[in-house]
Amino acid sequence: MSTNKLTRLSMLLVLGLVLSYLETLIPLNATVPGIKLGLANMVTMFVMYRYEVKDAAVILLLRVLITGFMFSGLSTIIFGITGGIFCMTAMSITKKSSHFSVIGVSVSGAVFHNIGQLFVAYIIMQNQDILLYYLPYLCVAGIISGVLIGYVSAFVIERFPDL
Repeated sequence: MSTNKLTRLSMLLVLGLVLSYLETLIPLNATVPGIKLGLANMVTMFVMYRYEVKDAAVILLLRVLITGFMFSGLSTIIFGITGGIFCMTAMSITKKSSHFSVIGVSVSGAVFHNIGQLFVAYIIMQNQDILLYYLPYLCVAGIISGVLIGYVSAFVIERFPDL
């Protein structure tokens, strides 16, 4: 990896960390635990489209680990990494398809991130009711945030083609 690429990806990682921190200041968790805007996912989307999927996966993994150690703890890291794996898998599959726009890829990532987190919650709690109760809310939230983040990501990806 060239020094130039490493520097740019490092700067994007820091931007993702800043967006993750800013997101902690927005109180969306009051109604349904786990609901977030996913602001830092704009960075993941940008890296995925301007670099490679594996670069985006590394950025996402590092962002979840660093954010978890700085602001929350091990349980958040476990939820975040599992959600991130589900998210990156869904986004890489939908990105390869010619049927999905940047917004569609973002929505698939947001919804599957929530599904991954529910999967962890189910394993920890051994309670399928949690899936039945939270899944509809988190899917709707994932669709809404996925559209918003996808729209902004598409705008940024289009405006910065040479980064």
